[in-house]
Amino acid sequence: MSHCADTPVPVRAYLALGSNIGDKIEHLRAAVAAVAALPHVRVIARSAIYRTPPWGKTDQDWFANAVIAVETALSPRALLDACLAIEIEQGRVRIERWGPRVIDIDVLIHGEARMATERLTLPHPAMQERAFVLIPLAEIVPELVLDGTPIAERIAGLDSAGIAPIATL
Repeated sequence: MSHCADTPVPVRAYLALGSNIGDKIEHLRAAVAAVAALPHVRVIARSAIYRTPPWGKTDQDWFANAVIAVETALSPRALLDACLAIEIEQGRVRIERWGPRVIDIDVLIHGEARMATERLTLPHPAMQERAFVLIPLAEIVPELVLDGTPIAERIAGLDSAGIAPIATL
């Protein structure tokens, strides 16, 4: 198959999803359906949904977290914008950092993209510190190496207490 010079070649991207308000599992499933409906985006893998303790701001309800892999011709910024639009459509209101949310969708990795802007840093700068992101990510891409370290090694060095699969995505 050939591509025209102005047709972007699809890349693999990974998105993390989280919710801790209302029907958390349904919020994640609705977000994945909305991502799958985006033009130039195809969902190619889904982790389980994990019950995870709150992180950062710990005086709130538990989270449901998952990771999906997509194949997309969208640029990193266009994918981020689409994810933010889905958050708003599902009722996301940003009140406080790491606070409760109906839905959160983070772009973790977008092909080989490396960037740091005010709106988007790739790969996601904090994912390597978060077991609730790495455990579902490792489920769908166990061979992933992050900054020279296999994902399983990264997870082994993190506190994964209280993180357990609870449903399918």
